[in-house]
Amino acid sequence: MSKARIIAVANQKGGVGKTTTSVNLAAALADTGAKVLLVDLDPQGNATTGAGVDKRALEATTCELLLREAEFAQIVQRSPENYDLLPGNGDLTAAEIRLMDESGREQRLKQALDPLRERYAWIVIDCPPSLSLLTLNALAAADSVLVPTQCEFLALEGLTAMLGTIEALMKRLNPSLQVEGIVRTMYDLRNNLDNAVSADLQAHFGERVLRTVIPRNVRLAEAPSHGQSIIAYDRASRGGIAYLGLAGEIVRRRRERKKTETS
Repeated sequence: MSKARIIAVANQKGGVGKTTTSVNLAAALADTGAKVLLVDLDPQGNATTGAGVDKRALEATTCELLLREAEFAQIVQRSPENYDLLPGNGDLTAAEIRLMDESGREQRLKQALDPLRERYAWIVIDCPPSLSLLTLNALAAADSVLVPTQCEFLALEGLTAMLGTIEALMKRLNPSLQVEGIVRTMYDLRNNLDNAVSADLQAHFGERVLRTVIPRNVRLAEAPSHGQSIIAYDRASRGGIAYLGLAGEIVRRRRERKKTETS
């Protein structure tokens, strides 16, 4: 078994489908039979809820992992959908504050996840919607960044800034960090603006834009309230098919990358 690929799902802008993508990508990868770990690094704890775990009833979270107050085995939860979860809640805000004065504070998550690479095929990290210390921890630990974006007027400007930030961080924190891809979310084919922005993204970012497009879908919006991914809630829905397709595209890209590295 090869070592886990760690993917940070990040965007400084909120409301772009970041948590939806994290939960559904983890579930779709687990659906292939792969061993998957989802890490909830957002104090809102929405990925934890979406994974079917009660964030209010947790004795320990990713907060304690970062602060080295608990071991992985004390924190990890099993999602009903056959993947593991490092849950998060509002305690993560306290972790961020307490880590501010610590040396090597951006490397805490990397140090915690490195020993787990042999156990999993994929580790997916849901980041907060800001370039906070928590997000820096995710980018330092990750092999690649998946950037969800809505096809709206300011998307191009925001993405350019985000990718510029990633490149700057690579030099200082994680020289091997790659861009996994840009995934278009909440896409409406009937909307002329969505189509125009999508074309602009492809023209500007080329192969960095993934082929899979995540549509606006009522079933996709309903799933988290049931503590389920769209794969469990309604895999035949447009949202379910899209996230299964996204997982497939990411798996194929990993295989192609490995072939290039070995040839």
